[in-house]
Amino acid sequence: MTFAANILDGKSALVTGGTQGIGAAIARQLAAMGASVIAAGLLPAGESGMPEATDDGKVVMKQLDVSRPDSVETLFGDIETLDIVINAAGIIRRGAEHEVEVFEQVLAVNLTGTMRVCAAARPLLAQRGGCIVNLASMLSFFGGGLVPGYSASKGGIAQLTKSLALAYAAEGIRVNAVAPGWIATPLTQALQDDEQRSRSLLERTPLGRWGQPEDVAQVAAFLCTPAASFMTGAVVPVDGGYLVA
Repeated sequence: MTFAANILDGKSALVTGGTQGIGAAIARQLAAMGASVIAAGLLPAGESGMPEATDDGKVVMKQLDVSRPDSVETLFGDIETLDIVINAAGIIRRGAEHEVEVFEQVLAVNLTGTMRVCAAARPLLAQRGGCIVNLASMLSFFGGGLVPGYSASKGGIAQLTKSLALAYAAEGIRVNAVAPGWIATPLTQALQDDEQRSRSLLERTPLGRWGQPEDVAQVAAFLCTPAASFMTGAVVPVDGGYLVA
C-alpha cells in the first residue's frame, strides 16, 4: 500500500467506466484508501448481469451509459454526497472511426459523456470541495491514424479538464487528468497480441514494459488526496516515459 489505508476515510467516490480495466483498478485503489466507491459502467464482455458489489464488498456496482442523459440522471438520483469523480468510461473503434457515425459514437462516450458526468456532479462536489480526475491519453498529445475519433476525444479531454478547472475553481472543485500510455487492458488487447507492434511500442518506452492499470490508479488516487490540494488543470502523463522519448 503506497498510501495510508485511511487517507480517504469518509469520502465518497464515483468511478465511471469502473467495471473493468483502468476504471476498475482506480475503484479498487480508492476503496483500499478508505473511500466509499460506486463503480458505474456497462457490463464487461461475456457477463450476463451486473453484480451488486465487488467480491470483497468494498465497491458498489451500478449500471451506467454515459452517452445517455437518462442513464446519468438515474444514477445521480441515488447519490446524496460526493467527494470524488473519476471519468474513466471510454471506447475505441480502431479503423472504423473514419466512418462519421462511428466517430460520433466515440466522441459521445469519451468526451460528451465525461462532460455530462462532470455537469451532473458539480453541485454535489461543490458542497464538499471535491475533485474530478478525467482519463486523457497519450493521444491527447499526438494523433493516431486508425483512431481519429479516440484521438479527438482525448485531445478534447485535456482541454475540457483545463477549462473546467477554471470554471469550477471558485466552488472549491479541483479538476485534473491522467494521461495513460500503453497500458495492458482489454482496450489495448489487440496491440498486446500483435508481437511486432507491441515490440515497437516497448522499444520507444524508456521503462521498457507495458503499464498496468494499477500504475494509473496510483496516480489518479494521488490527485484525490490532500497532497494534491494545490493542483488543478493538470494533465499528468503515466506512460513509462513514452511521451518524452
